[in-house]
Amino acid sequence: MFMIGKWSATVGRAIRRPSAPMTHTLIALCCLLFVTGPAAGLNPVHGSGEALLAAQRAYFHRWGVVPAELFQGSPRAALTPATALFVHGSWVHLLGNMLFLYVFGAMTEERMGRVQFTLFYVGCGYLALLGYAAANATSQQSLVGASGAISAVLGAFLYLFPGARVTSLLPFLFFLPLRFPAWIVLPFWAALQWLAAGHAATGPGVAYLAHLVGFGLGFVYAWVRFGRTTRVKSAPATAPEGENQP
Repeated sequence: MFMIGKWSATVGRAIRRPSAPMTHTLIALCCLLFVTGPAAGLNPVHGSGEALLAAQRAYFHRWGVVPAELFQGSPRAALTPATALFVHGSWVHLLGNMLFLYVFGAMTEERMGRVQFTLFYVGCGYLALLGYAAANATSQQSLVGASGAISAVLGAFLYLFPGARVTSLLPFLFFLPLRFPAWIVLPFWAALQWLAAGHAATGPGVAYLAHLVGFGLGFVYAWVRFGRTTRVKSAPATAPEGENQP
């Protein structure tokens, strides 16, 4: 589990908020789909008790990735690594992902541009979930969430803004706020995902492998697409804050 609970990033020469309409649109879409779907438990059309649980299982199976079904040639199943990016299993799952996207997506989108960022987000998210499914090809468990895509955003952010200062609150240091550059914080996060992936069989149902695949894809994409001359060094400007893990 990622132990850094609260984030803020600073980069650039002017104090302003990045223009990130697609990041905000993705957040709004995920939130809208969640509160109207059965996972939130707010829509009375899905019933309550056992009926609600059945509706949730059917919803996750329909829109989530089921590895055992993905490689059977079904066109519907082939689309699920894309649809699963907009489905979340709980309030904690949703809020954790959206806060990370809010923190790191804005500057990444501004650097890439709206169209490129959107294609990057969906494409890397699709491949991250596909990679997880390939490694767990016999699993019947539905996989949902934007974690793979948001991990790709983290990887791209690391390459594009390695010197951005990330303010972190560490629980084991009594939530003392400390500031580290992205090149320290984000590889540390990736290392935790690697360690967690090695114990995934005995831990909670978190697709750590999808996080790693997404992170690697995002970093490599930014490296190939933008090259060394486009990396941005840190300077005193502010960006939003968030908490939890994707």
